[in-house]
Order: sequence, then C-alpha cells, then structure tokens
Amino acid sequence: MDYESWVATVPEEIRGDSLWKMKAYRLGLFAADVGWQDVTKLVQDRRTLRLSDQLYRALGSISANLAEGYSRGTGRDRARFYEYALGSARESRDWYHKGRHILGDTVTQHRLSLLTEIIRLLLTMIPQQRGRVLSEERGAYTSDPEDRPPYPALSTRNDEGLDTLLANVPLP
Repeated sequence: MDYESWVATVPEEIRGDSLWKMKAYRLGLFAADVGWQDVTKLVQDRRTLRLSDQLYRALGSISANLAEGYSRGTGRDRARFYEYALGSARESRDWYHKGRHILGDTVTQHRLSLLTEIIRLLLTMIPQQRGRVLSEERGAYTSDPEDRPPYPALSTRNDEGLDTLLANVPLP
C-alpha cells in the first residue's frame, strides 16, 4: 500500500477535520496503519510477542497525542502533548530497530525513515508552540554527504522526498 492509496481509505470524518492539515498527524496515523502488518508478523514469533505490543502502543500514541494536543487552547499545553508524541515516535523507532531480525532490512529501514521524518517535524513544531528552542543539539538531524542514510527523504526537507519514501511502503 502506498501513501496516496492509504489516504483514500481514511474516512472523510477524519480527513475533513482541520487536524488533517497537520503533516505530522497524517504521517503518525499512516505509521500506525502500516505498523499493523508489522506487529502481525512480530506476534507470530514468541521472542517478539511483547515487543509487538509495545510497538503498536507506541505507534498509536503518536497520532493520538497529536490529536489531543491540537485541541488544547494554549501553546504550552499543545507542546506538552506534542512532546509525548515525540517520545512515542522515538520509542517506536527503537522498537522497530529491535524487531529488525523478524521484519527484515527493507521494512525496518522504511519505518525508521518514516518515524525520523515525524521526529523532525515535531522538533520544529514543539519550539514553535512553546516559543523557545528545544534543548537538543542542533545538528542531531542534519547529515553530510558521508553520513547520508539510504533514503533520500531523510536528507531533504521537501515533500517530493517524502513522496518517494511513502510511494512504495514495504510490507513484511
């Protein structure tokens, strides 16, 4: 399933909400949906049974916290929920790394790239809501040509690179 095909399956009640305009929310919802296939595969191996539960909870928490934060009245309150979503995105990325032996390199790399894109978006959104800069190293998500990841979407910040990433979602 590619991103555009997935969007067509999202109910109008969700797509018609102003929350849908938030790119991080759309990607978080997409990550949870494609994660369903991944956890289905992980649950079949006893060694990754608990990992699959943790992964799916973390994936679901990304868009859920963005939805809740979006509905808050103040920037500080929104930022708090966006930070929860950031933690869930990082946790999901960590679980994917741990499940890589079952999911395979292609699926794992795609999911890591997708989650890293969500993290980048959140690292921009949170300071905007708080009115200050997060206390993280500025270069944490930049890459020089030597350290570029295999997916171009990670080294560019345009929608074309993201479209490439989302075009062919590998399933386990």
